[in-house]
Amino acid sequence: MTSSTAASFTADVYRARMERAARAAAEAGLAGLLVAPGPDLVWLTGYTPPAVTERLTLLVLAAGQDPVLVVPALEAPDARQAAGAPALTLRDWTDGKDPYAATAALLDARGRFGISDNAWALHLLALRQALPGSSYASLTEALPMLRAVKDAAELELMTAAGAAADATFEEIRNVPFAGRRESDVAADLDRLLRRHGHEQVDFTIVASGPHGADPHHEAGDRVIERGDMVVLDFGGLKDGYGSDTSRTVHVGEPTDEERRVHDVVRAAQEAGFRAVRPGAACQDVDRAARAVIADAGYGEYFIHRTGHGIGVTTHEPPYMIEGEERPLVPGMCFSVEPGIYLPGRFGVRIEDIVTVTEDGGRRLNTTTRELVIVE
Repeated sequence: MTSSTAASFTADVYRARMERAARAAAEAGLAGLLVAPGPDLVWLTGYTPPAVTERLTLLVLAAGQDPVLVVPALEAPDARQAAGAPALTLRDWTDGKDPYAATAALLDARGRFGISDNAWALHLLALRQALPGSSYASLTEALPMLRAVKDAAELELMTAAGAAADATFEEIRNVPFAGRRESDVAADLDRLLRRHGHEQVDFTIVASGPHGADPHHEAGDRVIERGDMVVLDFGGLKDGYGSDTSRTVHVGEPTDEERRVHDVVRAAQEAGFRAVRPGAACQDVDRAARAVIADAGYGEYFIHRTGHGIGVTTHEPPYMIEGEERPLVPGMCFSVEPGIYLPGRFGVRIEDIVTVTEDGGRRLNTTTRELVIVE
């Protein structure tokens, strides 16, 4: 079926994306790209196949060749309704036929291909059997920046997703926290994200008290108490594009230490944001944020990268991490989310999605980064 919630672009947009992807593959020394169902296929064609199917669906892209979508015959009618279908040649196959032989006929028998990270091993192994001389690289390895730079229409959608997450925070800060389970507040976050237009909620982290020291804590049955620091991290997809924001709140008045740690993280997040500019390396953002935390004596308690890319998925390249020397380019979107995690005690994280502009960066989350007191 085609997606009714993801953003719908014109066939010309999808055609341009496929042409760009094919050129990038050729420049990377690849014979082409093989794109399985998932975010890459949606971004390139506008087509969302059924969520669960063992039948082969594969987009074949190669420079100088028309894009071909290999698709099961029973799903071909829906594929023809996709926004990008006019830019494609559909090659359908029926049950009982060999889809791998049909796909192999489209490929260079000794070529090296980029293939979607989420392609089924079943399909990849069958293709290798059909083309013993072929070889493969994951799309993230081969073309990590394929979707990283957003155009104006995509940035508009990203901005709207960020605004919806902000509206969710403005409401959640007014719900009762003390005496309720983490899972109750997580359910509120899910409900509010959907109310503000999210078709998909990917995570609703509510990490109270000592649970806040676990960056990826799953909201559970712990009852939130007065005196707890609570890390909130939530997001998902709105019109096919991602939101992701973190704020840390406190139930009742915080201690001086809790305020101090929150202030350090807030300063680190600001330093990371200020490091965003065209031409800077991704690792410069990580270094700027990490230096503030290290200088305050909490370096060992910042235990993850400073940020990750976001777009049609909530985690994707580029990554703001030491060793990533890739330069920032206008249109890239990623998180800046330093944190301090004190085992057995509490944690603090502050996160905004930022896009690179021509002269710096722009936050897509604008709610207060001060420590918010909740009841």
